[in-house]
Amino acid sequence: MEQTQDSLTGLALGGFIADAIAMPVHWYYDRMALRKDYGIIRDYLAPKSPHPDSILWRSEYNAINERGDILHDQALYWGRRGIHYHQFLRTGENTLNLQLAKVLMDSLIACGGYNADDYLTRYIDFMLTPGRHRDTYVEECHRKFFTAYARGTAAKKCAGTDIHIGGLAHVGVLCAYFRGDLSSTREAVREHIKLTHSSPEVLAAADTMVRIVCELLKGLPLRESILAHGSDWFSQRKALEWSKDPDEVVIGRRVSPACYIDEAFPASLYLAWKYADDFDGGVTANANVGGDNCHRGAVLGSLIGTVAGVSKIPPRYLNGIDEAARLRCQIQTIVSRP
Repeated sequence: MEQTQDSLTGLALGGFIADAIAMPVHWYYDRMALRKDYGIIRDYLAPKSPHPDSILWRSEYNAINERGDILHDQALYWGRRGIHYHQFLRTGENTLNLQLAKVLMDSLIACGGYNADDYLTRYIDFMLTPGRHRDTYVEECHRKFFTAYARGTAAKKCAGTDIHIGGLAHVGVLCAYFRGDLSSTREAVREHIKLTHSSPEVLAAADTMVRIVCELLKGLPLRESILAHGSDWFSQRKALEWSKDPDEVVIGRRVSPACYIDEAFPASLYLAWKYADDFDGGVTANANVGGDNCHRGAVLGSLIGTVAGVSKIPPRYLNGIDEAARLRCQIQTIVSRP
C-alpha cells in the first residue's frame, strides 16, 4: 500500500469512527440486552438510558480540591444505578479519550511536533474547565492523574499504573502525524502514553501497534504485519482457530471483551486480522460484541482505516460523525504538513 494522504487520513480517522459507532453500546456485557436496546449496530446511534450493565452505581471519585475537580456537573450521576456512561453525547459523538485525541491534534498543529508539556497544559485545562465535554464517565487513568495532580505532584509524574486498552486511544493520531517514521513515532508514543499510563504492558502494546502501522505504511499487508509484529499478542495458530468461531464466541470465551490490555489488545488484533479488507464489517462487528468496544475500536479503526484509506470508508461514517468538518480539518492539517 503506497503511503498517501488517503491512507494516513484513514489511519487518523478510523479510530474516531469506530469509537463513535461503539459509543451507545460501550461496556454492554449482556448481549441480549444490547440487541434488545439497539438491535444490530450498523451506524451511529444515540445512547439510551438506562444502561443495564452500568457500574457507575459502585464507582466513586472525590476531588481533593479544585485541581482534581474533573467530574464537574457529572458528579451527581456517579453512585447511581442504570446511568449510561455517555448519556449526554450526541449521535456520532466521541467518548472522552477520543475527544482528548483532538486536544492532542491541536497541540501537534500548534507546536509543529510532539510536545509533552504543551499537551499536558491543554489536557489539564480541558479536564478542569467545566463544559469542555459532556461525557459522564471519566476513565481510571484520568482519576489517578488528577488525584496526584491535586496533591501537588508535577504533571509529568502524575501517571498511574493503568493496564487498560484506553491507553492506546491516541496511537493512531501520532502514527499518522509521523507518517511511518518508526523511530520518531515510537519515541513520541512512548513519551505520550507515559503521561497517563506507566504500565509496561500498555507501553508494550503501543509499541507493537506502532510497528504494525509503520509496516502498513510501507506496503506490508495488514495480516502479515499483525503476525510479524504482534506475535507476542496474537499468532497464526490463534488466527486459524479463532476464525472458525463467530465473533461473539471469540470475544467472550477465547478472550475477554473487557478493557484489560492483556486480552483487549489481542481482541483488537483478531478483529483487524479478520476484517483486514472490510472497514464497515470490522467497526460494526467490534461494536456488536460489546465490552470495551470504544477503546478496542480506537485500535481496530486505526489499523483497518489505514488499509481502507479515507476514500473507501463509507460516506455515512465520514459525514455522520460529530463535528465532521472540524475533525477532517484537524486530520488534514496533521497529515499534509510540510
